[in-house]
Amino acid sequence: MVDEPMGISYKKLWLLLVEKDISPVQFRRDLNLATGTMTKLRHNEEVAISVLLRICQYLGCNIGDICDAVKLG
Repeated sequence: MVDEPMGISYKKLWLLLVEKDISPVQFRRDLNLATGTMTKLRHNEEVAISVLLRICQYLGCNIGDICDAVKLG
């Protein structure tokens, strides 16, 4: 239903990092991500599209490979 709020899930991102054997520390360092951005990613909070695009470039993937829109109810 249209009234249901939507959120974002970065579960695919964390699975992809494991698959590519990239630690969260290496990931953060390589992309020069702020600790606040990492916290947002860990808590499935909204992150700027520019950051998501940098992540995609780094991993050689598409945005749908790192996140999903999910219902919050």
